[in-house]
Amino acid sequence: MQFLLNNIGNISTWEDGKTYTGKQIDENSSIVAKKLKEMNISSGDKVLIYHGNSAHFFSDLFGVWKSGACAVCLNSNLTENELINIISFMSPSLLLYKNDMQISHDLDIPFLDTTKLKQNNNSDNVSAWDTNIDSDALILFTSGTTGIPKGVVHTFRSLLSRITLNQSYIPLEAMKKTLCLLPTHFGHGLIGNCLTPLLAGCDLVIAPGHNLTVTHQLNKIIDDFNISFMSSVPALWKKVLRNVDQPEKDTLKRVHIGSAPLSSDLWENVIQWSNSKTVVNMYGITETANWIAAASSDKYTPCDGLVGDMWGGSAAILNKDKEISTVGEGELLIQSPSLLKEYFKLPNKTKEIFINGWYRTGDIGRIDEKGIIYLTGREKYEINRSGIKVYPEDIDLLLERHGEIREACAFAIPDDIEGETIGVAISFINDSEQNLSDIQNWCYERLSREKVPVEWFIEEEIPKTDRGKLNRDRVAKHCLGN
Repeated sequence: MQFLLNNIGNISTWEDGKTYTGKQIDENSSIVAKKLKEMNISSGDKVLIYHGNSAHFFSDLFGVWKSGACAVCLNSNLTENELINIISFMSPSLLLYKNDMQISHDLDIPFLDTTKLKQNNNSDNVSAWDTNIDSDALILFTSGTTGIPKGVVHTFRSLLSRITLNQSYIPLEAMKKTLCLLPTHFGHGLIGNCLTPLLAGCDLVIAPGHNLTVTHQLNKIIDDFNISFMSSVPALWKKVLRNVDQPEKDTLKRVHIGSAPLSSDLWENVIQWSNSKTVVNMYGITETANWIAAASSDKYTPCDGLVGDMWGGSAAILNKDKEISTVGEGELLIQSPSLLKEYFKLPNKTKEIFINGWYRTGDIGRIDEKGIIYLTGREKYEINRSGIKVYPEDIDLLLERHGEIREACAFAIPDDIEGETIGVAISFINDSEQNLSDIQNWCYERLSREKVPVEWFIEEEIPKTDRGKLNRDRVAKHCLGN
């Protein structure tokens, strides 16, 4: 498996202005691997990495892999209770952290700050990986840090498949200087935005996308680092397009947008801002090791729900009669070499997501006669209003076309008469007082009556996850709790 790390690119970090060569990262990872082997950590062990978005993180990640162990990438903003919950559930062998972090000595696990390890003449001899291609390589959590954690397990085979496929679809020249604004405990950020270019020998620039200074200086960052490729989420672009001028240089060749529905209007606006012909709406989930399908603006005219062609593997539809077809409408099914192995310690949940060898995505959409994929919404967020099925994503996309609305998030509200009715959180572009009845009337002109929200919640900023995504359950709880 060592060939995976044969051509590591350089990493620059925006916060401290430092650059670390691929050779330095590789050497540091060997130091980490040697220490882990001294601690008897090998294949089958789980090692928590409790920091991210730095060259140090990648040295730790690659060091864990060289030792043969499985890396579990955590959000460094987890509370102590969340961390204890994960440790209790996983029984990991070790926790790696950064020297500026406060780690409780009450944690029932050894922990190590690898920045304190010193170069050893024997460290560069760590080359024979104590693992095989079907060993567990990576676990990413998608939910449950306060309850039962849902950890997606990927093997070296699934990761290698995804990264290789990504590299075959993205020109090497486009990835030459890549910007990552996404967290590295997130499949989109780690696998797609970082490992895909970095392991092709391309240079990576890391900046914290949640930092408002970064968002407001995105044009300058692109110009200063000669960025050619970046990927992010729709929420970031809504902020950028509102406040940030275009880059002065013409270095940005390719932009990916994913992890949430992308409206055609926002898509068109990003094309104009970036001055790139290749702005791509990406579809992917943690269970497929990030990107699995794509629609590029140099091939398709932007439209709502379009996610285009598969990037390796096959797609099908499970229709309302529970029949599997390559054409039609229903739940999207996927077959791919980059599929997860399992949900960690959740065999019943793992069993539920497969049907006749196909992975059930939980996304509702259609595949046309040409094999082009369109998404409508998530099955679990479907609103049943007096027997009429309503997808909240449709409401979001429409409201965000209103000239005064910056962002919208619709959700179901239990109702004694209709079963469920519709609530929506909205934030306005300007802070001035808005006429809500005018916006409601605007909706009635464009939506059937049963799709128009009943309860409206005006928010200065709609709550998001640490990945910059809207979570309907969280937004609903926030609004209804208020």
